[in-house]
Amino acid sequence: MSIKNNKNNKNNKNSKTNKNNKRVDTYSHYKKDDKKLDKKIKELKENNRKVNATIGSQDEDSSKVEGRNAVIELLKSNREINKIFIAKGERQGSINDIIKLCKDKGIVFQEVDKAKLDELTETNHHQGVIAFASPIEYKEISDILEIAKKRNEDPFIVICDEIEDPHNLGALIRTAEIAGCHGLIIPKRRSCQVTEVVSKVSCGATEHLAIARVGNINDAIEELKQAGVWIYGTDGSAKKLYYEEDLTGPIAIIIGSEGRGMNKLVMKNCDVLLKIPMKGHITSLNASVSGGIVIFEAVRQRLLKK
Repeated sequence: MSIKNNKNNKNNKNSKTNKNNKRVDTYSHYKKDDKKLDKKIKELKENNRKVNATIGSQDEDSSKVEGRNAVIELLKSNREINKIFIAKGERQGSINDIIKLCKDKGIVFQEVDKAKLDELTETNHHQGVIAFASPIEYKEISDILEIAKKRNEDPFIVICDEIEDPHNLGALIRTAEIAGCHGLIIPKRRSCQVTEVVSKVSCGATEHLAIARVGNINDAIEELKQAGVWIYGTDGSAKKLYYEEDLTGPIAIIIGSEGRGMNKLVMKNCDVLLKIPMKGHITSLNASVSGGIVIFEAVRQRLLKK
């Protein structure tokens, strides 16, 4: 819910505080009763299965992973690797680590001319290595909640509302993984998907963070609310500063698209809107930068609470 005017701020704040406590209590109630939480997760899985059957999969048979760090993280993961191309010539630095990992895991790699990699690259920064792996395995919202449950932690989720720039999405995935988030949610349409560029920018974080792809962000928000998760939107029109809010407990932080910000309906479905103070002539931040600021404020608060 957005804050419309100062006259209603006091009442809104009180109602949100009460609603927030209620929702946190709801999640705590689920945590105390594993059977109820398992039932809720099962319901979400079934709902997502029906949605995915309707929309269909957009994955291809394989995806490219480029760059040394990204390929190293791929080799450390459990994804199936179809082939790896390594540039011929002198081997220095982490390329030797990649070769060792290939040998240790029994993965065959092929040495090719650098011109071949230049021809294949999508990022124009392959660093002498390109891997072809099975498509990333997108998760469900229920999987993300299950990860939080297994860690015995309150859900900490990032939602990307129509982020179109692969560099922003990759940077947000990297930030979310480093911050210890349980997962990240993206829409299936009008949004960048997890491509080789995104994987490269994330420095391989796509191999470690659960990423859910949903048909409708608003439906995803409702599912999270049903599971007791509190929804925070980031918008420059908000009345509340991001560090004034309690970001402990089960939360999801929504980062809006570049230029447009959050969709109006998505903004309406947020429980609280937060803003970052701006002091200069430029009145907006890069989506991945603003996301990082709010995400790590939540990390700071959670560490202090322990």
